[in-house]
Amino acid sequence: MDLPLPEVGVSSTLLPFAAVAIAMVAVTVFVLLKILPRGRGPPLLTQIVLALSVLFGGSVLLLALLFVFLDPNGTTAWTWVLLAFNFMMMFPVGFWFVSLILFEDRAIGVRGWGWPLALAGATTGSEVLMGLLFAVGGAGGSLGLADAFALGLSSIWLYWSMAVVMATLVLWSPLSPIERSGSAALVASAAVAPWITAFPLVGGAAAAAVMVGLFLYLARVLLTGRSLPGEIRFVAALSGLLLAMALAAIALVATGGSAAARIGFGAVMVVGMVGEVAYLVLRCYRGALRPSEDGATVRTAAVPPIRAGDPAFDAAAADGATSAP
Repeated sequence: MDLPLPEVGVSSTLLPFAAVAIAMVAVTVFVLLKILPRGRGPPLLTQIVLALSVLFGGSVLLLALLFVFLDPNGTTAWTWVLLAFNFMMMFPVGFWFVSLILFEDRAIGVRGWGWPLALAGATTGSEVLMGLLFAVGGAGGSLGLADAFALGLSSIWLYWSMAVVMATLVLWSPLSPIERSGSAALVASAAVAPWITAFPLVGGAAAAAVMVGLFLYLARVLLTGRSLPGEIRFVAALSGLLLAMALAAIALVATGGSAAARIGFGAVMVVGMVGEVAYLVLRCYRGALRPSEDGATVRTAAVPPIRAGDPAFDAAAADGATSAP
C-alpha cells in the first residue's frame, strides 16, 4: 500500500516562491550556526541584533509575497515585494552598524531566556508565515482568515522547514543523551505533523510510535538511576508538551478536522517548536549536563558575560572566545 503524502501545495505558479522559501530556510540555519559557535563563550549583542534583523527582514519579504495573492493589483503587489527585498538587503546591515556603536563588544548574558526566546520566536514566526504563504497561494488568495490559518498551521512548509532547523540544532548543541533523545523526538513529531492533519490514522500511528519509543527509553534511563536533576525537569516539561500535542490531535480527529481544531493543533505545535529552539540555543552556551563531585548538576560550559576593557575579556580575546564568528 502506498503511503499517502500530505499536500505540498506547489504549482508551477508557486515554484519561484518555493525557491525563495528553501533559500530562506538555508539562510536561517546559516545565521543560527554563525551565532552559536560551540565552546567560544557567550555571543555579542551585535551578533544577536544582526541575526534577529535578518530573520525579521525575511518575515517582511514573506509578508510582501503573501500580499501578491491578496491584492488584485499585481503591479502594486510586486512593487511591495521589490521594496521588501531591498529592505531585507539593507535593514540588517544598517541595524547592525547602529548596534556596533551602541553595544560595542558587549557580550550577552548566558543564563537569561530573553534572547533565546526572541531568536526562537523570530525563526518560528517566519516559518508560520511561510506556511500561510503556500496555503493562501495554493488557493489563489480566496481563503478566509480562519481557513488560511488552519491550512497554514497544517502546512509542510511550516513543519518540515522547522524540522530542518531543529534537527540542525540538535546535532550542533552540546546535549546529554536524554536531552538529545527528547529533542530528536520533537523533531520527529514536527516531521509527522502534516500527516496528523491530512491523514489522522497514518499521522497518529507515526506520532504514537515516536512517543512510545521515547517514553520506553526515558523510563529505562530513569529506572536505572542514571538521570540528573536537570534532566528530570527536562523530561517533565517534554512529557507535558507531548501530552498537549496528543490531546490536540485527539480533538482534531473528534471534530473531523475542523478549522478550529487545526488551528488549536498548530498552536500547540508552534509553542513546542519555539520552546525547543530556545532550549537548544541556550544549551550552546550552558553546555551539556554532567554530575559534579558533590552530586549536584552543573553545566560544562557556563560562561559569564564579559565586556571590552575587562581583564577577562582581554584574556578571552587572546583565545578567540569573544571574536565574531
